Amino acid sequence: MTKIIWMSDPHFQTKGTIAGLDPRARLAAAIEHANAHHSDADFVILSGDLVGDDIEGDYTALAEYLGRSELPIHPMMGNNDNRDGFRLRLALPADTMPGFIQFARHTADGIVVCLDTHKVGSHAGQFCDARRDWLDELLRTYSGKDAYIFMHHPAFALGLPKQDEIMLEEGDAFLNLICGHPNVKHLFMGHVHRPTCGTMRGIPFATLGALSFQAPAPRPSWDWDSFKPAREAPQYGVLEISNGNATLQYTQFCDFAFGMDG
Repeated sequence: MTKIIWMSDPHFQTKGTIAGLDPRARLAAAIEHANAHHSDADFVILSGDLVGDDIEGDYTALAEYLGRSELPIHPMMGNNDNRDGFRLRLALPADTMPGFIQFARHTADGIVVCLDTHKVGSHAGQFCDARRDWLDELLRTYSGKDAYIFMHHPAFALGLPKQDEIMLEEGDAFLNLICGHPNVKHLFMGHVHRPTCGTMRGIPFATLGALSFQAPAPRPSWDWDSFKPAREAPQYGVLEISNGNATLQYTQFCDFAFGMDG
């Protein structure tokens, strides 16, 4: 069995809060909880939106926080990230794609693929020809192994109106590619700060609530000008893969008010 802890969207910043919520306290609590309860996991995937606006300072401090984990952590790119800052401060696998931060981890139950969907200067995602070619070649090379894909931006609408405005721009091309590879078994996506699941073109998918703050449910409707985090607790996922089967448990590691200022 392969066991993976899946975390997303810490929005780590060295000081201050996000709508009164402390991202440092929440990341530390998530790592402490995983250390205490899931020390048997193989590794952690941290699927993007790692930092805030202070690129050098935030990545430097984030590296120290991630070092508290007793499990290896594989961070990924999100729309709020910076490739140069990421590469300077965070460790990457030796086989990371040149020019982009995407890589694969090999397990007894298949390959775990971590994609880079960052588009410079945009909250939406991008998956250019070079990144698609890399993924296509990887899936061809390991066609005999199940593939589980992690990415920051969803490649299709989820019924979350505001988040759907900033999804992967080349979603159809991405879906066309992976549908041509029957070894792709599941998609795991961050970015939306809400848990959802379903199938798209026959491929199961899941999204995850954030470590930092949760987006409101789509009803009643809201927009970015009126955005306020939902009064919902942060979470991470516990993914277990065995004999071609996958289960994902959503785990609450603290309550909504944890780390709240005042």
